[in-house]
Amino acid sequence: MTTSATATRAPLLVAGVLLLTAAAVAASQARASTGLDALIAAHRAHAAPSAHALLHADPRSGGWLDAGPARGRWVHVAGAAAVAGADCPPLLRHVFTPIQGGAAQSLCQYHGKVLLVVNTASQCGFTYQYEGLEALYRKYRDRGLVVVGFPSNDFGGQEPGSNREIAEFCRTKFGVQFPMFEKSSVARLADNALYADLQAKTGEKPRWNFHKYLVDRSGSRVQSFGSSVEPGSRELVGSIERALAERAPGSRS
Repeated sequence: MTTSATATRAPLLVAGVLLLTAAAVAASQARASTGLDALIAAHRAHAAPSAHALLHADPRSGGWLDAGPARGRWVHVAGAAAVAGADCPPLLRHVFTPIQGGAAQSLCQYHGKVLLVVNTASQCGFTYQYEGLEALYRKYRDRGLVVVGFPSNDFGGQEPGSNREIAEFCRTKFGVQFPMFEKSSVARLADNALYADLQAKTGEKPRWNFHKYLVDRSGSRVQSFGSSVEPGSRELVGSIERALAERAPGSRS
């Protein structure tokens, strides 16, 4: 072979090698893309519920909450499925939106705590009880007490404000730090499943603002206290201290 022929074929050989290399890279990228697409598809299939799954999801334990016919959509409750484990008592398997807004929260986050559930109002003769409720919360929260407020306009129309107005009133007037959820009806039991359960367990329903339910650490035993029972009363404080003295579920000591 002459030097001239070799020089002529060299570029062709280089070009051929480059073409083969490019083809191999393209094939490799295609395989990688296909693999990635498959992984993404598998993830989406696992993470995103189907329409059938949504229609049959359990809002209380599956992490999906029916936003109601007015909005006609479903919203995901962040972390609800993880929080609402098998050990979470049925009484706490409810989700509510904080009065300040944000993601809905499961009451299962309070499993093992003692709960004092109160329906509140800003223009009631008992509104001053906010101060006593906050004092209870600050005194006993390190031992496991959680005061939970549910503003309601059911009785005397004494909670007419918006959630933002209620939150601001509670913060500036009484320095409330205990958790409160969006205004709801506690008298129309179909509107608040927690209150339906509380009434079923005690045989008593709120007849006015600032009715109190005390839920033990196991989420199974509930005591009912009328509106006139002061937050600092011996009756209520004694019951709280006895409930706090009980061992939390799963506790070793």
